[in-house]
Amino acid sequence: MGPKTHDFSRCIEISRLCHRVMQKIPVLVAISLLLLPGCTYLDEYMGDDASEETVDDSSILGCTDPDAKNYDESADEDDGSCEYEEPEPEPEPEPEPVNGCTDEDAMNYDSNATQDDGSCEYMETIPCNGLVILCHRTYDSVTFPETHNSYSTHEDNIYYPASNHRTGFQAQWNAGMRAFMLDTHYLTTADQSLSNVRFCHGDSDRGFSPCTYGAVDPWNWLNNLESEMKSEERDIVTLLIENYVEPDHLKEIFDDVGLSDMMYIHEMNSEWPTLIEMINMDKRLVVFWEQSADSSHPYFHDFLTHSWTTNYADDDTSSMDCEKLRGDVNQPVFHMNNWLKNQAGLSDPNRAGEANDVDFMVERAAECIELHGKRPTFIAVDWWEEGDVVEAVERVNLMEIDGD
Repeated sequence: MGPKTHDFSRCIEISRLCHRVMQKIPVLVAISLLLLPGCTYLDEYMGDDASEETVDDSSILGCTDPDAKNYDESADEDDGSCEYEEPEPEPEPEPEPVNGCTDEDAMNYDSNATQDDGSCEYMETIPCNGLVILCHRTYDSVTFPETHNSYSTHEDNIYYPASNHRTGFQAQWNAGMRAFMLDTHYLTTADQSLSNVRFCHGDSDRGFSPCTYGAVDPWNWLNNLESEMKSEERDIVTLLIENYVEPDHLKEIFDDVGLSDMMYIHEMNSEWPTLIEMINMDKRLVVFWEQSADSSHPYFHDFLTHSWTTNYADDDTSSMDCEKLRGDVNQPVFHMNNWLKNQAGLSDPNRAGEANDVDFMVERAAECIELHGKRPTFIAVDWWEEGDVVEAVERVNLMEIDGD
C-alpha cells in the first residue's frame, strides 16, 4: 500500500472519529479535527455537493425596480435600496358653498356667503307712495291717507247731509289720497241686479235704498281708479268697502274695469309684504270689506279679522284716542278714524279744520305709536280739503320708530 492509500485510510478513520466526537463534544472541536493536517482529500470525498454550496460572488446588487428614482439597470439582484417619489397628497375636499348675497353694496349683504344666490336687494331710488324709504317697509308699517265715504261728494251730486267731501275722486287722487272708503248698495231694494249696483251713503233700515240721497256709478269711479293706478305704477292703493250687494256682483265689477288682476290676497296672520314686493308682483290693490270672509272671494279681506279700527265720529278732538272700537287689535293693520260729528250725529264740516289740523293728526298718530308700537296704517278723514292729511301722513312716515 502506497503513501497515498495510507493517507486516505487515515482520513477516513479521522472522519469517523470526528463523527463520534461531535455527538459528545461541542461543534468547535469537531471542526478543529476536520482541519487537522493531512485531510487533503476531504473535498473529493464530499463530492459535487460541496461545489453546489459555493456562493456566486459575481451578482450586481442594486435597485431593480424601474419605477424607483434610483433604478439601476445594471443590477441583477435587488438589495432593498429602491427610493420612490413621494406621492402627491390628496386634495382637500371643497367646502360646501354658503349661499347668500355677496355684493357689499346690497342691503342684505352676507359676509359669510361664498356663493351668490341672486338674492341681493338694493335700496330703491324711485319713490313708492311718494317716499323712497317706504319701498322696503311692509304694507302694515306704512301710513296711508284715506278719505271716508270717498264717493260721497258735492262734485258727485251728493249733498249735505249725505255728503262727506266737496270734491271727488280725481281731486283726491291728485292730492295724494291712496286709500278710499266705499259703500255698495243696489239702486232700489226691489231690483237687486248687477246693473243696479251703486256707491251710496247710508243704510236700508228706513225701508228704502240710501241711493235716494244720491248715487255714483261704480264702473265709472273704479275705471278712473284703474287708469290712475296704471299711470302711477309705484303706488299701493287700499279700498275698504261697506258692502251690501252680492259678492259675485262686486267681483264682476272689478273684473269689468280691469282691477281684479291687481288685487293682492293676504294669508291670515302671515307677514305683509313690502311695498316694493307688491309693486314687483303687480299686486298693488288691497281690498277689505265689512263682512265675513268668503273662501270663494279671498281677495275681499274681512276687515274685522284682518285689521281693527279706532272710534269714529267723535264729539270733539279731545275725545279722540287710539283704543280699539272694532276688529282684532292683535292685527298690525288699523284705521285711525279722524273726523267729528255734530249734534245731529252727522259729519261736521264746520270743525273739519280742527280735526284735520296737521299737528293734531301727527300728535295723535304719535300717541298710537306709543300705545301700539307701530304707525296707524290709515288716517281717515272727512272734508279732506280742510287741513292737510297728506302732509300729516308724510310726517308720520318720516318718524323713526323701532322696526323700520
